[in-house]
Amino acid sequence: MHRVRVTAVAVLVALAAAACGSADPGVTVEGAWARPSPAMADAGAVYLDLTAASDDELIAAEVDPSIAGVVEIHETAMSDDGTMAMQEVGSIDLPGGTTVSLEPGGYHIMLLHLPRPLENGETFSLTLGFAESDSVQVTVEVREDAP
Repeated sequence: MHRVRVTAVAVLVALAAAACGSADPGVTVEGAWARPSPAMADAGAVYLDLTAASDDELIAAEVDPSIAGVVEIHETAMSDDGTMAMQEVGSIDLPGGTTVSLEPGGYHIMLLHLPRPLENGETFSLTLGFAESDSVQVTVEVREDAP
């Protein structure tokens, strides 16, 4: 009887290990940062690098309301009149195995209706939502320049 239990436990452990080893790692997030915001500004932006294990899309972002009242995914692009303008986008494509950088002058996560300025040296949590992968929570560091 004892040998049957040991064998059954060994099988269950092996199955659990195999399941963990074959799990899709989803999306890796690196280098999350935001610039300090001027005292009277009510907006800020978050920049980071995203690498999806397989094709995916960034479809949502969220912070605690104590950081920003509204969070949107944005792109800086050329407008019809030839000037650069920020515009909200519904998603950002993440081709599998390719790093997509959200950086100044390109894609970024816009923080709107800041109740207070983002201050150099502070950190806050940002949750990212994806079309295929599980949500990822990251720590954003407020700093003058990219890490």
